[in-house]
Amino acid sequence: MRTYSSTRLRLLGWVARRFGGRAGPVSFDGSLSMLPDSSLFPLFRDGLDPVAEVGRLRERSPVSRLPVPLGIRVWLVTGYEPVRAVLGSTDGFSNDFGRFAAQIGLTAAAQPGGLGMTDPPMHTRLRRLVTPEFTMRRLARLQPRIEKIVDDRLDAMARADGPVDLLQEFALPVPALTICELLGVPYADRAAVQEFSAARFDLGGGAYAPLDAINESRAYLRDLVARQRLDPGDGLIGSLVRDHGDELGDEELAGLADGVLTGGLETSASMLALGALVLMTQPGLADPLRAGEPADALVEELLRYLTVVQVGFPRFAVRDLEVAGVPIKAGDIVMCSLSAADRDGVLGPGMDRIDAGRPTSRSHLAFGHGLHRCVGAELARMELRIAYPALVRRFPAMRPAVDPASLPTRRASIVFGLDALPVTLEPPRAQLARA
Repeated sequence: MRTYSSTRLRLLGWVARRFGGRAGPVSFDGSLSMLPDSSLFPLFRDGLDPVAEVGRLRERSPVSRLPVPLGIRVWLVTGYEPVRAVLGSTDGFSNDFGRFAAQIGLTAAAQPGGLGMTDPPMHTRLRRLVTPEFTMRRLARLQPRIEKIVDDRLDAMARADGPVDLLQEFALPVPALTICELLGVPYADRAAVQEFSAARFDLGGGAYAPLDAINESRAYLRDLVARQRLDPGDGLIGSLVRDHGDELGDEELAGLADGVLTGGLETSASMLALGALVLMTQPGLADPLRAGEPADALVEELLRYLTVVQVGFPRFAVRDLEVAGVPIKAGDIVMCSLSAADRDGVLGPGMDRIDAGRPTSRSHLAFGHGLHRCVGAELARMELRIAYPALVRRFPAMRPAVDPASLPTRRASIVFGLDALPVTLEPPRAQLARA
């Protein structure tokens, strides 16, 4: 294995924490202050669109080297077909940060958990255990609960005076409470879980507030696993304990649960908030939902258009190889821009606009591709298909309470999203008077 300088290790350590849900947006961690905007531009947005530079790079050189300092070789893949090739490779790349953990200095509790940072055979074993819990047949039992969660949040919004922060009152609680239901978190604990889940987004609580919330989350999940060893519940943790308890240690099981919480919370919350913003600013898109038409096609197109997970898990080349004719050396880091790939013209014309009738919408890479495709994709789809129609039917006149261009968005964050979404639920008084 190559030897890394301490500065390089800080960068690798940040990547491990960020992709493992151990840190907040880039601005939380001073170790990235060394990186210029020319290295971070794939994480920037112009409104809801990837910056134009990403599109120009995709057309000119879909596999290109990022100008990262410290002598680290990092490649950015922006073309749709090359991204699929990298994500679909089973023998050319590794996701395993465990091989770097000792040098980076991560403790066992701080190392990335879940499926995203593991390779076969460990990944194969863990995914085999978890996947049955995420089939549509098993998830169907959650649909009534998700509908109830959505209705309860809409009721709470309706009782509020003045503008409502849709992010805090709807987009965050819906996936947080859904994940509580999925994991089997006891009702008495759900308010606390929702609280520290929301704190992962709290940019106003100081630089370490999200880290504190994440540590609190892991501590809670370790305790929950220990309790469910003694008395398994009906959720995912209890099911894994009953069926595979001898195969999974407590830390491994807590890591899987935290991976579900991390992967299913931030991404779904961002999709709910951003998708709602799109529906408010392009109201014609919501008309079919209000008329009772299925939300499936629109959800797929919003997933493609927004692609909130901007880059996939970093891949490490395990041997010298080529991607789209570009030589990659063993040990190089390869980053796949999912947001750029999902706007690639090879998918069809006009990919920078929303077209719910687009036949290629389901070809998107918003959930990744290949071995590490998001295991919770169907759960996320279910939440969105329930939440969007309910929201636009309950509040048909809902609109942003501020200029959408002034809404605070996360800068250079792996998961793109809003920091707040104040909305007005009722139509203007003059409009009501005319009615």
